[in-house]
Amino acid sequence: MGFMLLAIFLILMIIGVPIAFVIGIVALIGISGIPYTPEATVAMKMVNGLDSFVLLAVPLFILAANLMNSGKISEKLIELALAIVGPIRGGLAHANVLVSMMFAGVSGAAQADTAGVGKILIPSMLRKGYDKETAVGVTAASSTVGVVIPPSIPMIIFAGLTNASIGALFLGGIIPGILIGVGMMVLIYFIALKRNYPKDAKVELKVFFKLLLEAIPALLTPVIIIGGIITGFFTATEAAAVASLYTIVICMFYYKTLKFKDFPKILFDTLALSSLSLFALAAASALGELMSYYQLGTIAQEFFANNIGAEWLFILIIIVFFLFVGTFMDAIPAMILFVPVILPTALEFGMDPIHLGLIVVITLAVGLITPPYGLCLLLAAKIGDMSIERSFIAVIPYIAIVLVVLLFIAFFPDIAFYIPKLINPGLF
Repeated sequence: MGFMLLAIFLILMIIGVPIAFVIGIVALIGISGIPYTPEATVAMKMVNGLDSFVLLAVPLFILAANLMNSGKISEKLIELALAIVGPIRGGLAHANVLVSMMFAGVSGAAQADTAGVGKILIPSMLRKGYDKETAVGVTAASSTVGVVIPPSIPMIIFAGLTNASIGALFLGGIIPGILIGVGMMVLIYFIALKRNYPKDAKVELKVFFKLLLEAIPALLTPVIIIGGIITGFFTATEAAAVASLYTIVICMFYYKTLKFKDFPKILFDTLALSSLSLFALAAASALGELMSYYQLGTIAQEFFANNIGAEWLFILIIIVFFLFVGTFMDAIPAMILFVPVILPTALEFGMDPIHLGLIVVITLAVGLITPPYGLCLLLAAKIGDMSIERSFIAVIPYIAIVLVVLLFIAFFPDIAFYIPKLINPGLF
């Protein structure tokens, strides 16, 4: 039965059926084949999979990101980023990375970063003489920090699956996210020198402080979110709601860039994007029930115990596995399906769930820019009017940066744990 389900899964993927439907169909066929188990179990498990207060954070953070894009906060962040790094050779590309890091600390949604920032910066980079490969590659690759720098929707899902501390995961993502961003900027600098990309004139101090003052309300968002969660003032879901309300207030009354007439489209876009993730999550919950029936978690644990005796080898296998899974599956269903399978083995090896969470989240972030699924790559390629093949070749050097940082975090976790330990030494 297992081989038949795997064959069905692969066939449906090859013929182009959307991954959420593939997962749901395989779950339905598999559960239908279990004796004395009604097909209604699939629907029940899908509903139960979404019956979680934590999951409300997903549409709320997506709403916050859409509000920021509609309220043109991304433009304010771009102006500030250009004032900071514009005078460096290839300044517009550096600003692309820096604004993605800023946006990541506000929204937690990588796709919103690609769409909001890419629509502005890709055309601007092309007008200033950057080639399409750099414009598209930098935009797509830098958006991956959106799920590493807190707040992060995948981190919230991982915490819900493992009962890990959301606050510790958020704090643990700060240094890896910064390292990825800085690594990309170093790479961009050498590319800019080689290709003689332009740089902007230095901004006067008075102008810089004016831009900083305009951006401060937006930059305070991650402080409010992370500070509230760490202090226990509110949960991650409440933090997402606060972020949305705060964004509405500053966009309508401080920046005055958001009108009541904008809300129907914002809400529609939020529902459309949220439904994609949440339906895949619901289908993954049903398939997870099937995997539990076949005791895949126990089988995996026995396999690793009998064949893999070293933690470092287990970590490498996990990285390679999630790199593969991330090419055709979104991070949320991937974690729903496979984190419960690998978690017992990770705990047997003595891994901290926070450490495992950072490895899984960063690895799956690479899937955002690898075909055929890579949503951020598809968005950036569409904006830049470039083929997926050329776009993927363009992001490969930046993928290498992410993988280097991932390996550092995987084998030297104290790098990521520095800030969590500094704030709360009792976490580890």
